[in-house]
Amino acid sequence: MTDFDVIVIGAGNAGLTAAVSAQRNGARTLLLERHNIPGGCATSFVRGNFEFEVALHQLSGMGTDEKPFILRQIFEKLGIMDKIEVVHEGELYRIIMPGEFDVTLPASWSGLRKTLVETYPSEADNIPKFLTLCEKVTMEAFMMLPKAQKANDEAMLKAACPNYVKYGLRPFKDVLDEFFNDEDLKTVIAAYWCYIGLPPKDIPFQDMAMMLYAYAAFKPSHIKGGSQAVSSALLESFLEAGGEVRFNCGAEKILTEGKQVRGVRTEHGETFTCGSVISNASPIHTFNEMLDFEQPPEEIANDMKSRRLGTSAFVLYIGLDCSPEDIGVTAASTFITDDRDEEVAHKNMEGMTPPCHTMLTCYNYDDPSFAPEGKSALSLLCLQYGEPWENIPAEEYAKTKYEFADHLIEHAERVFPGIREHIEEVEVATPLTMMRYLNTPGGAIYGFRQNIQEGGLFRERMNAVQGLFMAGCWNGMGGFQPTYMIGESTGRAAVKHITKLKAKQEEVACA
Repeated sequence: MTDFDVIVIGAGNAGLTAAVSAQRNGARTLLLERHNIPGGCATSFVRGNFEFEVALHQLSGMGTDEKPFILRQIFEKLGIMDKIEVVHEGELYRIIMPGEFDVTLPASWSGLRKTLVETYPSEADNIPKFLTLCEKVTMEAFMMLPKAQKANDEAMLKAACPNYVKYGLRPFKDVLDEFFNDEDLKTVIAAYWCYIGLPPKDIPFQDMAMMLYAYAAFKPSHIKGGSQAVSSALLESFLEAGGEVRFNCGAEKILTEGKQVRGVRTEHGETFTCGSVISNASPIHTFNEMLDFEQPPEEIANDMKSRRLGTSAFVLYIGLDCSPEDIGVTAASTFITDDRDEEVAHKNMEGMTPPCHTMLTCYNYDDPSFAPEGKSALSLLCLQYGEPWENIPAEEYAKTKYEFADHLIEHAERVFPGIREHIEEVEVATPLTMMRYLNTPGGAIYGFRQNIQEGGLFRERMNAVQGLFMAGCWNGMGGFQPTYMIGESTGRAAVKHITKLKAKQEEVACA
């Protein structure tokens, strides 16, 4: 008999949901985490009087009590909806190009259409058609596409998903260009590109369409207490179901016999046997360093050659001694851009050029409890790839970091004057910070680059080793909702493998 049915490596979003899913579906599960708290990106930290959210800006997929969406349903299954309090945001975002346009979009599907038509009357006929397409592609992708994939039936796919077939995998920029002429409108609609980390020309239409529809129709939200509250609730549910967790205990090796997982050895030298391992670590780390093979399986090595690391981020966590109103905050999420061409911003991400696209999140705008009374808790960031930061000499790192932080503050102060003079607490995180705390190559926050080729239609699960499952953004789309969903489904897949494994063992025993 094995020590556990399933061992989960890493208590990030996908690791936590995978562990809860496996345990609540009947598998004896051990969760290993090298940090002393659960969550990965979904954590918080304290500086002075402020508790800063590490990574969550807007949570999609929750919906409301009256109109629940898929993530709420998953959280119900995982037993945590009674442990968290959802806070809905009133706006999708505000996007500003100083001196050119300043548009705030409401968190309402009908309101979004109304605002866009009023702001861009010359596109009044095209806006409803575009938004209807976003809705149809989303519904087809969620409801009909999985059935057609399972049936492996092309005729069924074309009949059930006509809009998806025509538009789903086209570049988002191409579809924008087909529907609209106004460049400002295209920039306003494409603002969520930074949640994926690539310019619209490299993002499949389905991803942006689903994101826009999910946020607008089912409300962007946050969780009271931040993403740490979700992580804590998942851990509590896991323990209530009988799961076992070990903190300050990283996994050193995944042990195999033949091509079947048989256990995990921890960094402390303990060995636990199991029938299945779920790794929330990157596949680069998992297959090259943790797996007890001399070389990674050939199919995995070939797969890796065709992938590229996704973006990291440069983040300022700022506590102000004034209220959001004092500096002119009018929405929880604000995008500030200097160029209508997102490719310019993406090019800057690949080097050390000061950013021309930043995002400011004010966490206590919709939920005053996020900051002490009369104060503000902000996140100010730009996306950055890790490689340029890895090339900075150690003796120049601190100077470079604070000079870059100064550029971000200057960029934001054109819209929110007074930020600098009101700073009470500030913490700066670079891609190297992400690399160190998240243990991800290049400090990648979304896994591999989320381009069209990375979609589920083109990439199969990494199943070269029986019983080894990859979870998290490295095995799908990045972001909070996708990784929670991937974790939950991976937990179920691991249980299914364990069930088949036990059935085979019983057959052998009876033979």
